[in-house]
Amino acid sequence: PLVVLVHRAGMDRSVWSHQTRWLAHHDARALAIDLPGHGASDGPALSSVTDMACWLCQVADALDGPIHVVGHSMGAFIGLEASATNPDRIASLALLGVGATMTVHPDLQAAADANDPKAAALMAGWMHGPDQQFGDNPTPGMSMTGTSQATIESCPPGVLGPDLRACATYDGAVTAASAVSCPTTLILGALDRMTPRKTAQPLVDAMVDATVVELATSGHAPMMEEPDAVRSVLGEHLARATA
Repeated sequence: PLVVLVHRAGMDRSVWSHQTRWLAHHDARALAIDLPGHGASDGPALSSVTDMACWLCQVADALDGPIHVVGHSMGAFIGLEASATNPDRIASLALLGVGATMTVHPDLQAAADANDPKAAALMAGWMHGPDQQFGDNPTPGMSMTGTSQATIESCPPGVLGPDLRACATYDGAVTAASAVSCPTTLILGALDRMTPRKTAQPLVDAMVDATVVELATSGHAPMMEEPDAVRSVLGEHLARATA
């Protein structure tokens, strides 16, 4: 299976470092992408989830898809929208850190719009669970909050603010979920403060037969916080999707 991993607002492909190699060694073709204007991808950045979903479908065409999408946060919205509008291009969905809506705190939006480093600090603080705040990291010697903050700080000026606004203004998640026909798995952190578990329930209710996995010690970024568990879930998800 051809697996495309899509990052969240203000970040890049590096957030999937614990999954890409594992997938590649378990009979999958794995590609973690940088959205336009992020990481090593040329800009300009796109300003709406709808436009990003259209771009993802172009990626699927360029790769001779269909593709299995693994999306985190904004990336989950992108995968949902792409699957609902172009079902022939999306073979399955694995959605992490997702809710029916994604509200953005006014202080965070203001800092992001101003290209203030405070935005990266706020996001890094809110996105991880308590254990990660005190140094727990599957990558020895690394600070998870520090790594997240540095990744967001490396985002080009003028990108994070529109990313967050795109998430906050996207109101099509439940409608898209009701139209999804491909195998879907939601991987949700019980300690998620950015998209709390209860905000995902309208998506679950709208889907025909979604698999829901809750991780007790994860916050908003399960692929970083509990990579072993996420890898296991992805393996099971792809086995079902390709059976």
